Amino acid sequence: MSTNLLQYNPQYPSVADLKRKAKKRMPKFAFDYLEGGCNDELNVWRNEEDFKHIFLMPQYLKKHKGVDMRTELFGHTYDAPFGIAPVGLQGLMWPNAPEILAKAALKHNIPYILSTVSTSSIERIAELSESKFWFQLYHPTENELRDDLLRRLEAVSCPVLVVLIDVPSFGLRYREIKAGLSMPPKNTISNFVQAAMHPVWGLETLRVGIPSFATLKPYMKKGMDMKQLGKFMNATFTGRVDADKVAAIRDKWKGKLVVKGVVSEQDAELCAGIGVDGIIVSNHGGRQIDAGESTIRPLKGLAEKFKDKYKVMIDSGLRSGPDIGRSLACGADFTFMGRPFMYGVGALGKAGGDHTIAMLKAQLKQVMEQLCCETIRDFPGALIR
Repeated sequence: MSTNLLQYNPQYPSVADLKRKAKKRMPKFAFDYLEGGCNDELNVWRNEEDFKHIFLMPQYLKKHKGVDMRTELFGHTYDAPFGIAPVGLQGLMWPNAPEILAKAALKHNIPYILSTVSTSSIERIAELSESKFWFQLYHPTENELRDDLLRRLEAVSCPVLVVLIDVPSFGLRYREIKAGLSMPPKNTISNFVQAAMHPVWGLETLRVGIPSFATLKPYMKKGMDMKQLGKFMNATFTGRVDADKVAAIRDKWKGKLVVKGVVSEQDAELCAGIGVDGIIVSNHGGRQIDAGESTIRPLKGLAEKFKDKYKVMIDSGLRSGPDIGRSLACGADFTFMGRPFMYGVGALGKAGGDHTIAMLKAQLKQVMEQLCCETIRDFPGALIR
């Protein structure tokens, strides 16, 4: 057995193994929320499939001094070139998932991004992460709410704000529509049966409490029923985030500013004009537009054109160390993954964050040794064009 495998649970050496286990441990409505994509879910498939058509060239006779995957980003040196992408309703999919992942990210010195619509608050994650977390902002329709969220982030010294731009309307996800998914979950007979059939999930949920939009609680009226909660979310967060709105945040936010959801050269050019510090090439994991292309396809062109203006990062579709390597070879400065970490927590609970990070580090190290890459800066030279 490889010594790398001894660093984590050898029963789950891949994201696919974690996914299979997580599916067995999570209620169907929770797993479907995690897995679901927009419309026919073709772009979820494309995101993963297109990575398979990027090839890297190994080298074996060249001298190799060892692997160093440390990565400098926004003035901080991370231990690996990947981080944990924001995922909404994390505590619905597995109880206390945001806290589990934030702790693991701090331990392994990689970034964790908290979503506005996750189930732990800004202040709690700041405490657990020693304020090293990033925050993804769903831009509110009211500037007063935006400004208060920025104030709270500044108060806990959050270093990086990620502005999400790819939700001018919520994607039509058929799995969620069929399940009647809401937050908190509806008390339907089907959902009750699903929860009862997954006792570990159910007992852990009872222990930590029913999940809620913890960051948004101060802005909600007490005692909202599910219908009122739905109206609140639609009224508070539906709307296009145009360049003017991002520019207004740039004027207010003193930390690093990243725009997430960029896939077109036009949007990338606007970001350069605003003076952002980075972009994340992302299609929301295939959850917003089914007719678009995978994120790895535009990455190389965007990285080549804008690498001197800001950091170019990527998420959506990465499932392994080789995928991280492929992204870096195509010009990415950094990579993020969402679903793989939720599979890890769903499969292994409190150990899921540690396991998934260690697993991906081991996979990436093995790829770097095969390619004779000593640092992540060597990856572009391994790309077979």
